[in-house]
Amino acid sequence: MSGYLPSPVQRILVVDDQADVRDALRLLLKTAGYGIVGAASPEEGLACLRGDSFAAVLVDMNYTRDTTSGTEGLALIAQVAAQWPNLPVIAMTAWASVDLAVEAMRVGAADFIEKPWQNARVLAVLEARIALQHSQRDVQRLAANNALLLAEGQPGFIAESLVMRQLVEELQRISHSDAPVLLLGENGTGKSLIGQLIHQWSPRANKPLVKVNVGGIAPTLFEAELFGHVRGAYTDART
Repeated sequence: MSGYLPSPVQRILVVDDQADVRDALRLLLKTAGYGIVGAASPEEGLACLRGDSFAAVLVDMNYTRDTTSGTEGLALIAQVAAQWPNLPVIAMTAWASVDLAVEAMRVGAADFIEKPWQNARVLAVLEARIALQHSQRDVQRLAANNALLLAEGQPGFIAESLVMRQLVEELQRISHSDAPVLLLGENGTGKSLIGQLIHQWSPRANKPLVKVNVGGIAPTLFEAELFGHVRGAYTDART
């Protein structure tokens, strides 16, 4: 697993009409560091989502006593996926089948758990799905920041003198190659702006522009910070 640890503010919404199921999940998730909010019906679950934020939702597939088709759960999952597209939804049912699992995933579920569940399975699914959601959110935020940087870079660059026009032509030629570029100069001379322009003109323009303050990385941890490390490689390397 990723080693992702839930923070105290992360809560799970459990939508299930059986109080004993909600209580059992409350106890399990509490021991793992999650908070839990229970809802006894799809309508109550949607009301909870409209009034608060959650890290993930566990959804039972059936609520009417004589129904085992899963249509109620499928309808709820589809509504949640439509209104909260980035929220991980995990389907749960005692009437599991391959067809039902496939249909749940098709309408928007991120995963599927059978009842009676295995505690380790529930926690592993939640950990993986929440970690993935956080990773996707970080990627989206980075892409948005990168787009903002690129949008700001071009209008703020003025090259009227012969020397600067020659520099721009040289930068455009360099940008289309895979050659690394070292920019030198005093503070305030525009190195960051030039770096943004090189990235904007390069074939990697649609990729994130990642800025790293190398001076802020301890020499002994330089390799680990840039390329990762194995668990136990140094003190506090827990994951």
